[in-house]
Amino acid sequence: MMEDTTVYVPTLEDMLAARERIASYVHRTPVLTSRMLDELTGAELFFKCENLQKAGAFKARGATNAVFGLSDEQARKGVATHSSGNHGTCLSYAAGQRGIPCTVVMPRTAPQAKKDAVLGYGGRVVECEPSTSSREAVFAEVVAQSGAEFVHPYNDHRVIAGQGTCSAELIEQIDDLDAVIAPIGGGGMVSGTCLTLSNLAPHVKIYAAEPEQADDAYRSFKAGHIIADDAPETVADGLKVPLKELTWHFVQAHVADILTASEREIVDAMKLIWKRLKIVMEPSSAVPLATILKNPELFAGKRVGVIVTGGNVDLDKLPWN
Repeated sequence: MMEDTTVYVPTLEDMLAARERIASYVHRTPVLTSRMLDELTGAELFFKCENLQKAGAFKARGATNAVFGLSDEQARKGVATHSSGNHGTCLSYAAGQRGIPCTVVMPRTAPQAKKDAVLGYGGRVVECEPSTSSREAVFAEVVAQSGAEFVHPYNDHRVIAGQGTCSAELIEQIDDLDAVIAPIGGGGMVSGTCLTLSNLAPHVKIYAAEPEQADDAYRSFKAGHIIADDAPETVADGLKVPLKELTWHFVQAHVADILTASEREIVDAMKLIWKRLKIVMEPSSAVPLATILKNPELFAGKRVGVIVTGGNVDLDKLPWN
């Protein structure tokens, strides 16, 4: 399939090279804490705020690594991807920094704020139906016409190496973590976290958090093989895509467990973070806190890194309005 651009599994050296390559184009994001949230969960929580990253999401890391790792010849025809929003925005940002074209195939149902963000960074949006099959079919046409370099949102060793720089920063900022938890859709951030922590902090447990209504990663994890849903519906719109072979490699090898939360639990956790941390973040980013609240016995007394993956939310369509 077109997604399976490579079977190369990124290494620690790839992550370290990515850190150097992207350093001048991304933020070293802050870590926030909340005494109230610590008391509520019984854990010490450290929120790694990738919602404050360039282009508003952690995906700026992987996209920038991919774009600036291209040869001049590869870069000339530009880059292209399919994305529910944040990867497309971040790839457009990175392409703009290098001065090359970027095309993003997006579901017509994606938040207008995310489409506008792609356009704002100079990218081109091509719409498709809100299903994996439609997205991949439309994308194949785009690549055939342009010859652009495909940068997959997550099933790409360059992207995973870039995402791994987030947890590398986190363990430098916060000592003695017991666990790290991140949202999982396609698994790019979780894979990058696995890549980094399995090498640099192998004692840290890695958890993934997923919506109950888009729980294909959870079901895959329990079954021992990839199970893909074509078009799940959840308020956490960034977590609708399925695992692929490269991310599944990391998930099955290094993730301690995948935890799920209901739509109501996700929205309630999102409200809590907005209120207590005073930051704008999207529903997908609230899933980890929702699962911590739901599974207090797993995290009580532990020092837990919580990756807040993005802040690109449509303020006119908040889930509690």
